[in-house]
Amino acid sequence: MITTEALSKRYGATVAVDNLSVEVRPGSVTGFLGPNGAGKSTTLRMVMGLNRPTAGTALIDGRPYRQLRRPLHHVGALLDASAVPPGPSGFQYLAAIARTNGIGRSRVSAVLDEVGLASVARRRVRSYSLGMKQRLGIAAALLGDPPVLIFDEPINGLDPDGIRWIRLLFRRLADEGRTVLVSSHVMSEMEHTADRLIVIGAGRLLAHTTVADFIRRGSSDTVTVRTPSKEALEQVLRAADAQVTTVGDLLEVSGLHAARIGDLALANRIAVHELVPHSAGLEQAFMDLTAETGEHRAGSNATASR
Repeated sequence: MITTEALSKRYGATVAVDNLSVEVRPGSVTGFLGPNGAGKSTTLRMVMGLNRPTAGTALIDGRPYRQLRRPLHHVGALLDASAVPPGPSGFQYLAAIARTNGIGRSRVSAVLDEVGLASVARRRVRSYSLGMKQRLGIAAALLGDPPVLIFDEPINGLDPDGIRWIRLLFRRLADEGRTVLVSSHVMSEMEHTADRLIVIGAGRLLAHTTVADFIRRGSSDTVTVRTPSKEALEQVLRAADAQVTTVGDLLEVSGLHAARIGDLALANRIAVHELVPHSAGLEQAFMDLTAETGEHRAGSNATASR
């Protein structure tokens, strides 16, 4: 389990993380979301002992990272795939890491095979594509077979087959009872992968809930309506407290379910040629919640560490 309690980080006058208290529990894939500048990477670096908090604590199974003996057996992390040195081969790189934690070479071979790099294990890392480096970083995170796993933007550079593979990997790891925390900007992938979400903005916690609840609470559904009597139907719908927007020859309606729109049209003898409900997705719910907290939002000069 990963726990932060009143975790804060300041860089001079800039607040990167502000009083963040969350628990990431085992058995689920938890997505860690936020706009650029939200403090996600700073938070992960404090959890991994790379940055010291200004205040508060970040614990892995009840202990700070720096107190973990042979830490790869407790937590594995991929924070920056491009940070791998180019000189050694993939096998040499992992073998060097493994030796520092008392892990045998057979485990190195096993994780290289698991991530699909066995055939290129003897090639130098400088020849690896970004997607291959991502797989190598994931292999490093898996080396100690840890109960806690942290991944920062893990699908960068992966092709569709690789994205499907990593989705299934995260699901298997969570089903094994591990704690899996994934930071990503790819909302469509998080919607398909994560069970729970932690959303932060400007360093502060905005939401900590399931994906389904976040979508349901964060953004309203809409209904697309095609009718030869747009003005008449719009007047009827507005009288029923719906929000209506004209988009070409269509009406975009929120605040009423499709069945209610159909009933109102029928009662007022208005023909409807098309009535299509659209469920709000994770991306829209995320944009609605974080619209005022992004690093580069329109009209803002505010900046913060990612």
